[in-house]
Amino acid sequence: MSNEIDADAKETVSAEQEECATEEPAGEVVKGEAPEEEKPSRGKRKHSQNAELEALKDKVAGLEAENAELRNDYLRKHADFENFRKRMLREKEEAVKYANANLLVDLIGILDDFERAMKSSEESKDFDALYAGIEIIEKQFAGMLERKYGLKRIQSQGEQFNPELHEAIFAEEGDTDSQIVVEDYQKGYMLHERVLRHAKVKVLKPSDGQNTTQEEKA
Repeated sequence: MSNEIDADAKETVSAEQEECATEEPAGEVVKGEAPEEEKPSRGKRKHSQNAELEALKDKVAGLEAENAELRNDYLRKHADFENFRKRMLREKEEAVKYANANLLVDLIGILDDFERAMKSSEESKDFDALYAGIEIIEKQFAGMLERKYGLKRIQSQGEQFNPELHEAIFAEEGDTDSQIVVEDYQKGYMLHERVLRHAKVKVLKPSDGQNTTQEEKA
């Protein structure tokens, strides 16, 4: 009887061992397969990387387009500047080339007056009339230069010698207390407030005796 009970107990233990061998341990991961909860996270990560890659591609394309636009804008502005520079050089050259156009127009009028005076003198053979005509032309010419261009003669004769205006090419002693211009060999001219040409003059200066007397008085 006890032998039968021991045999049944062995069979029961054996059956339980077989069931435990066939069942998988709870929580054990089978090699080669990912847990069910990890599979979706990998897919989401791959999708996120693809989206970032596409965003970077779009950004690069945008920067390339912007760079191309800036380059074209630079080239246009550079071409405009070069055209402006060349135009300014041409205008400057023309301004220098024709700077005296107005003066020459006025001089042409003076030449016309001289031609008319010469023609009139040929017909009349009158020297006094020719001289009077030339004198009128000379006054008109000097007046035009002073009125329109600021060129005026330096009045020298009878004035006190001024080295800023006069150039003494001859001097003599005389009865005078200071240096006086007594003769104007060549007229001097001023352009506005600047001396354009010094007047070449003869100067009368005090004699040595007068200088000695003045020093003794002092």
